[in-house]
Amino acid sequence: MVNCTHGLRRQTIVQSILHGIFAGRYHSGQRLVVQKLADEFGVSPTPIREALVELSGIGIVDLLPNRGAVVRSVTRNDVAELCQIRRVLESEAARCAAEQVDRVELESLLIELRRLVKLGQSKSIDGVPFIEQTRAADSRLHDLIAHCCGSRRLAEAIGQFKLLFRAFRDVGYARFEERNDFTRMAEENEEHLAIAESLEAGDGKAASKAMSKHIDAAVKHWGQLIVDALTEPKSRRRRPPAPQPKQLP
Repeated sequence: MVNCTHGLRRQTIVQSILHGIFAGRYHSGQRLVVQKLADEFGVSPTPIREALVELSGIGIVDLLPNRGAVVRSVTRNDVAELCQIRRVLESEAARCAAEQVDRVELESLLIELRRLVKLGQSKSIDGVPFIEQTRAADSRLHDLIAHCCGSRRLAEAIGQFKLLFRAFRDVGYARFEERNDFTRMAEENEEHLAIAESLEAGDGKAASKAMSKHIDAAVKHWGQLIVDALTEPKSRRRRPPAPQPKQLP
């Protein structure tokens, strides 16, 4: 059995519910019953309630009197608004991080991103490993910037939406994988490299601009895919790779 702290347990539940919503396990208008979820995850009701409050805070569920938590309908406009928030927060974080980024971690990340960019330009991409490596590099870069931005409150604001954005990302990646199309992942590695090289140069303005461009490109490519995943018939939905409900301590 996994040994995790209370906070990590709640994060795991939030992440699994998000992926469940995007995969069609939970649908718009569905009531999320605390005790049922507690049984599903093998935990007490307390972390479930906390996870639902967190999901309410990012606009994915509504907490209604006498009904509890209900899954909200997510539209393309909702996705665009959330990504606008992300662009504002992370562009500023990138600008600030240029002056105080962890150079050792950045150098390691640059090596990996350059390798992935070269791989993406080749004719022989091994799909699953390429997706997983791109996902890992994406998380590393965004986490590094948030950690090194020099503002606890800014980092916390980014962290509030992090699991949601990564669920969005995974839905998009899964849909591109279905098509055997890795073009977008290759483009993301190039965008990540542009951000990382701006950080390496200590150019906050360029890092901010590169981050803004990256987020705009992301929502352009997978924004509609997310809406499609939420609105298409359940029989046609394919679950994206994601943590599934599991027994937690």
